[in-house]
Amino acid sequence: MSNSEWKSVGNGHLEGPFPLPDLDPSKLTVTLSETLKLLPAPETLVFGGTMTDHMLVASFDPVSGWSAPEIKPYYATNTFEGMKAYVGPDGAPRLFRPAKNMARLARSAERLALPPFNTVALLELIKKLIVVDQRWIPNMEGYSLYIRPTIIGTRSALGVSASDHALLYVILSPTGPYFRTGPKPISLLAAAENVRAWPGGTGSHKVAGNYAPGFLPQRIAAKQGYDQILWLLQDADRWKVTEAGAMNVFIVVDREDGDLDLITPPLDGTILPGVTRDSILSLAKAHTAGKLTLPGISTNQRLHPHERAFTIADMDLWLSEGKLREMFAVGTAAVVAPVGRVGFQEDLKKPARDLVLPAYEGGLGPVSRAVRQMIIDIQEGRVEWEGWCVRCE
Repeated sequence: MSNSEWKSVGNGHLEGPFPLPDLDPSKLTVTLSETLKLLPAPETLVFGGTMTDHMLVASFDPVSGWSAPEIKPYYATNTFEGMKAYVGPDGAPRLFRPAKNMARLARSAERLALPPFNTVALLELIKKLIVVDQRWIPNMEGYSLYIRPTIIGTRSALGVSASDHALLYVILSPTGPYFRTGPKPISLLAAAENVRAWPGGTGSHKVAGNYAPGFLPQRIAAKQGYDQILWLLQDADRWKVTEAGAMNVFIVVDREDGDLDLITPPLDGTILPGVTRDSILSLAKAHTAGKLTLPGISTNQRLHPHERAFTIADMDLWLSEGKLREMFAVGTAAVVAPVGRVGFQEDLKKPARDLVLPAYEGGLGPVSRAVRQMIIDIQEGRVEWEGWCVRCE
């Protein structure tokens, strides 16, 4: 290929003929580890603390495109994903709605100007990696294999510009239940000082830069006796609720007609489009439409899911009126985490004022318990629903 076929696009970048080679599962090479690790007892697993024997790796070069992918013995570590594999009733590993994770990873990579990739090919490669390391999936209820696909820019030159080189890797970690003794209500500090995301930013993408700035506020919240941060966004004189830590948020509010509103903040560019979030909205709609029955919820109890903004002031009012029944945070790791209290601290010179949520035996309210159990039943193969689970073969 002659140099005349390439043109400079600034900052040392070259743009050439397209399409460049994409991810190609047919070129996969597998190098198995000569010494396999001993499997730890599932009860000893700490989230993200144990890695399996192998990882998936591919690199991108602006001249030659994506390299042949490799499954090779694991070595330790940007945009990334979080997903899980489970053991189905037939003993085969299965993934929960993986196409959504692949689509979100592609959107996040595009937002950071990282090289594009074939999402179908990456999913096929991830399945092959899981098959290689499937012995690491704990065959116990509530346990799974956490999957972390990651793309990092590897351009060697200095300068503030997009990376035209990248490394894609996928690592696996067996994990147990987020709450080992069952879901416990968590406490949240809603402090006005810190913002997780803002309009026009990267809040709707799963990028590393969204998470590190939350570490210090989390420490501050912990010193005040709270488990996590409830992120707010000021809109005029209102404080809108956005996310809890790294999780999406739902509330359950009584309606005048006896039904229940299930409300979560809208995808306005500051909210991550979580797979668990989307699944809960879909399940609530299906229950109300009579297409399935959520466990423990009467078929006569209608749930009306809404994606709309609500504020700390709204929550305070609904609590005073006895209408706010539940609040819970959701995500891949915890599935559903009930919220017991929210401390609101608008004036940082004054102590937070607690909003106390209704308490339920076992921690979870009726709606949060129902959607959590249904999602876990689907993930582990006890319930088949809408093709959400995909076998790894």
